[in-house]
Amino acid sequence: MVKTYADLYLDARKALLPSEGMYAGTIARELVCAASGKTQEALIADRSLYASEEICLRVANFVSRHLTGEPTAYILGQWDFADMTLTVTPDVLIPRDDSMAVTELAIKKALFLPQNPRILDLCTGSGCIGLAVARRVKDAKVTLADVSPEALRVAKKNVSDLHLGGRVSCVQTDAKKPAAHFLGRFDLIVSNPPYVTTAEMEELDASVKDFEPHLALHGGEDGLDFYRAIVRNFTPALREGGFLALEFGLGQDPAVCAILEAADYKILELKEDNSGIVRAVLAQHGEETP
Repeated sequence: MVKTYADLYLDARKALLPSEGMYAGTIARELVCAASGKTQEALIADRSLYASEEICLRVANFVSRHLTGEPTAYILGQWDFADMTLTVTPDVLIPRDDSMAVTELAIKKALFLPQNPRILDLCTGSGCIGLAVARRVKDAKVTLADVSPEALRVAKKNVSDLHLGGRVSCVQTDAKKPAAHFLGRFDLIVSNPPYVTTAEMEELDASVKDFEPHLALHGGEDGLDFYRAIVRNFTPALREGGFLALEFGLGQDPAVCAILEAADYKILELKEDNSGIVRAVLAQHGEETP
């Protein structure tokens, strides 16, 4: 049964109202726009027009998926981060504002590195952090690395969509194994590795636990497996005096800093997210060469 775009929106809003409350209208508008390919302005302008049966079915499907708890980002197939609209799929974590802390640390440092700095975004997922750095630091050569081939396919699409293929490359790399020699050495390595503890995995919100990739979430019994591995395996991939920027979970900053300091890193800066939670660290290994 076909409906006008106004009725499509109102029906979607009504279905979402019990679970989403005051946000039902915003989400309904996003879903109808995504299903129809219209901007919000076009949706308003065309509100009295009839949508095709295909679009009506797609809106119903999107609403149904949302009501099962599937994150909006996966339904839409994209999400905004650092002034970029990125493709996201269930093969990658949804970019979150929490990651702006480590992104801003990396950008701030990269802007003052020598010309044409080499930067590695390890455990890249969608590529959101490395791509944000590449867009801001115009001479940076950025490598996006992940162990998941599926995640790398998403990252490659985002590289292409942002027209950054000339400066950004993608490679399959396991952070838990020694860095391959072909990677060369980097001025800066940035990473948002898995850091959820085994116990916390069981307590995650269903929208995360049931839909987002556990490979990108679980950081071992204490959540610190990847920090130990990155320091052990990728410090040799840093140039002398190179920098490491890491995101971590709530309350993990003392443990992460201890791991870095035990490996002869100097802690340069800790950064809070917008909620005032310490979320990222910038550290330097060795002394910069003149």
